[in-house]
Amino acid sequence: MSKTSSMGRGIMAVLAVGARSTGGLPGGTVADIAADLGRDRSQVSRSLRTAEQEGFLARGGQRSYTLDWSLLTDAQLLTEQRLQTDGATALERLAGETDEGCFLGVLRGDSTVTIGERVPASSNMVGSWLGRPYPAFCSDAGQALLWEASDAEVRNIFSGVPFVRHGPNTPLDVEDFLSRLHGARARGYSVVDEEAEPGLYSLAVPIRDFKGDVVAALQVVGTKTRLEPRHELCATALVSWGEWLESRLGHAVQKNPTAGQV
Repeated sequence: MSKTSSMGRGIMAVLAVGARSTGGLPGGTVADIAADLGRDRSQVSRSLRTAEQEGFLARGGQRSYTLDWSLLTDAQLLTEQRLQTDGATALERLAGETDEGCFLGVLRGDSTVTIGERVPASSNMVGSWLGRPYPAFCSDAGQALLWEASDAEVRNIFSGVPFVRHGPNTPLDVEDFLSRLHGARARGYSVVDEEAEPGLYSLAVPIRDFKGDVVAALQVVGTKTRLEPRHELCATALVSWGEWLESRLGHAVQKNPTAGQV
């Protein structure tokens, strides 16, 4: 007898329907899903009916089950709301621990745009970056926002984009950017050292949602003379609050005992 709980069986049935959708199939009948899972049809039928009643699945023609996309839409809206509310908390706490300007950015085409910021007066940073686009190939958030993109996707995003020099260390071309992105992934966070402008230094981590998609970048930004000597301390705080924010968006992350508590 299977030790899988009824809830577990239901989740497996929903995931099986989702896998068929990902594979380009319109959905699946009870027989299709039972075959995919290698389980008894009557058991799978009960799981599918329950998932339909709970709003996870919809039933169409030929008795075929498909994902109820309205549920995903609701989840996406909740993610956007939490990115604003919990993002503000993460920025506040991160700025408090690092005493540096902290930002939340998103990707818009080949540019990054700041959607949240917390800048302590002691950081000596002037002006606001809210709503301002900046070229992703050299921005503080660019590498983090393209964290999960394949090399081919990155090349496509920057196709035809001139790599204009904004600082002494601006990437020369897309291959140079990819080399730095690979190094950031191995490190666990990106370091942008005078790429965006002379004297500017920043650290960033990707923020993933419940689907595992990168939806934002959390950043610590300051002058190189001030931030670089405190690199490790700020990186530790950044990674911790990045994980906290991801958990609030429903992304399963390995618990970090040093993560901030709220």
